[in-house]
Amino acid sequence: MAVGKRVVVLDYGSGNLRSAERALARAGADVTVTADWDAALEADGLVVPGVGAFAACMEGLRSVRGDQIVGRRLSGGRPVLGICVGMQILFDKGVEHGVHTQGCGEWPGTVERLDAPVLPHMGWNTVTAPAGSVLFEGLDAGTRFYFVHSYGVRDWKLEAGPGFAQPLVTWAEHGVPFVAAVENGPLMATQFHPEKSGDAGAALLANWLHTL
Repeated sequence: MAVGKRVVVLDYGSGNLRSAERALARAGADVTVTADWDAALEADGLVVPGVGAFAACMEGLRSVRGDQIVGRRLSGGRPVLGICVGMQILFDKGVEHGVHTQGCGEWPGTVERLDAPVLPHMGWNTVTAPAGSVLFEGLDAGTRFYFVHSYGVRDWKLEAGPGFAQPLVTWAEHGVPFVAAVENGPLMATQFHPEKSGDAGAALLANWLHTL
């Protein structure tokens, strides 16, 4: 239990705020749901949720200066966790129904429609986590997580370089492979909903809290 860790769930008009709040509280965090600039910057951890359209989420995020909050936190090495569309908006851009929307640009890449016979991808699915993953530590390879989405990142573009370690990328498949989670220093994110993923999601959130 990460008792006493102060976590802000960023309230920008999108996302499963209360379910995320409850899940983090059960894991032992001291959770606040707010858009307050100072609280979001000073918390031990910031969670950026998100559901719905990429463009609407970016509009809401910018309305509370959430993109700046994320950037400020990361420049100081302070942890951020994105969930579902809260993960997608961390990439360069999203393309939905021919509309191109700029994201936060923390990672290169485009969020695009999955090429699958059935959309949305809704329900439980396994993931393939890399060796050394912190988020998935202690979870079996066959563990399932809960997904609800029609769009995702199908091509990971950020490679290792001098003085820069390769981020740990977890994959899943629905019609095509897509990025299911990323661990990149203080910036981590999941395409699935850990707060809706039962015991597996609770374990993942606890693993994240222990990094704070």
